[in-house]
Amino acid sequence: MRAMVLEGHAPIETAPLKLADLPTPVPQGGQILIKVSVCGACHTDLDEIEGRLSPPNFPIVLGHQIVGTVADKGNAATRFETGDRVGVTWLYWACGKCRFCLAGKENLCDRAQWTGKDAHGGYAEYMVISEDFAHRIPDGFSDLQAAPLLCAGVIGYRAVSLAEITDGQIIGLFGFGASAHIVIQILRHEFPGSLVFVFTRGAEHKELAASLGAAWAGSPGEQPPERVARAIDFTPAGESVRDALTVMEKGGRLVINAIRKCTAVPQLDYAEHLWLEKELKSVANVTRRDAVEFLPLAAQVPIACHVQQFGLAEANEALMSLKQARIRAAAVLAVAE
Repeated sequence: MRAMVLEGHAPIETAPLKLADLPTPVPQGGQILIKVSVCGACHTDLDEIEGRLSPPNFPIVLGHQIVGTVADKGNAATRFETGDRVGVTWLYWACGKCRFCLAGKENLCDRAQWTGKDAHGGYAEYMVISEDFAHRIPDGFSDLQAAPLLCAGVIGYRAVSLAEITDGQIIGLFGFGASAHIVIQILRHEFPGSLVFVFTRGAEHKELAASLGAAWAGSPGEQPPERVARAIDFTPAGESVRDALTVMEKGGRLVINAIRKCTAVPQLDYAEHLWLEKELKSVANVTRRDAVEFLPLAAQVPIACHVQQFGLAEANEALMSLKQARIRAAAVLAVAE
């Protein structure tokens, strides 16, 4: 099978992903073999490539927003039939036995494995995964439209849940890429009485935010019309944490939806940024339940993903465009020819 393989950490500018021929994996036991149709490109892939995450199992096939069809099954797999359309998220496996898993927090499992990091992901024509960690894709979404739902959407949904929003509160979104452009659609559906303020660079991202229902779209560091009660930070920039706390009202909550920051969070002044019962909370990975809850909601809204398509061999180009903020919303690799 064709696959884009990463041999070691390197700047994305050096085009470190190399096209290679690998053996097609064979499903064992309760695994399924997925013939990959499309796979989203994500900032987490950049973090893996450039060394901001703990080292993956090199050589590794990245990719964790996977849509495809079941091509084969292990002898103990019973959930799906050959030809069923399925998706895979960042969560490849969790132990199911530790205190975190038993509490429904598989995202914090010490033994968890992550798709495209601990096991080969979707930058390839085929991949295998336990059937228990694959998800049915709702009807109504094309493969291209469904791919961003499996990371940008699922983790965005988790961030909204952790923000504990009440309808009518003003919500600030910092950064407006793949995840935020899905989240604003969730917010407009679930909290119709809330105003959404978007802080982002670039006229195109501001225009997209306005078209999706933002009441105000400005640049980082600008003062919005009113202070925000809840904020979600999607950016790789540490400065966004300070920016969000600066415009937050008393008792507000900031949820940081980023697996890593490319720049450090600047020094915070306690009185200005944290006093008056402001809260900070991070988002770490996703659980199966997040996907089970979110995918039907995405169909109900329905979520419309703005997608820029690349070929499998263009993975380096897609990730470079993502790093340089040249992707309007979501980047997706079309794997199947």
